[in-house]
Amino acid sequence: MEGLLKECPVIVEFPVAWGEMDAQRHVNNIVYFRYFESARIAYFEKLDVWNFMNSTGIGPILAYTHCRFKIPLSYPDTVSIGARVSKIEDDRFEMDYYVVSHKYKKIAAEGAGTIVPFNYKENKKVPLPIELKQRIVELENSITK
Repeated sequence: MEGLLKECPVIVEFPVAWGEMDAQRHVNNIVYFRYFESARIAYFEKLDVWNFMNSTGIGPILAYTHCRFKIPLSYPDTVSIGARVSKIEDDRFEMDYYVVSHKYKKIAAEGAGTIVPFNYKENKKVPLPIELKQRIVELENSITK
């Protein structure tokens, strides 16, 4: 699995739950967005975003997300979800996600999300703080590419 996710500094793993399947006996499409969310939150935890947010009032907010389904998942299986930041701009960053099936040893879905820094005290979008940008760059550079 690690080979398929070698460019991801954050990887989380979950068993596919029976209750995640729909009437067609494959994992329902909404579940993939939960997988993405779990990887995104794990990434934010590595950045210590919550302490930064508590001290500054500035934190991430998801502005846009999408998913491309490649192969269906079903129970039983385990998935690894990798997350990485592929692009940083002055007022946002792009996070990529990859859902890998352990059963098939393939990428089952890939997606992305645009995250913007948001000042929750003032209720408005703000530029990406330099400290958070540096944390992202350090985390991304922590893996061997």
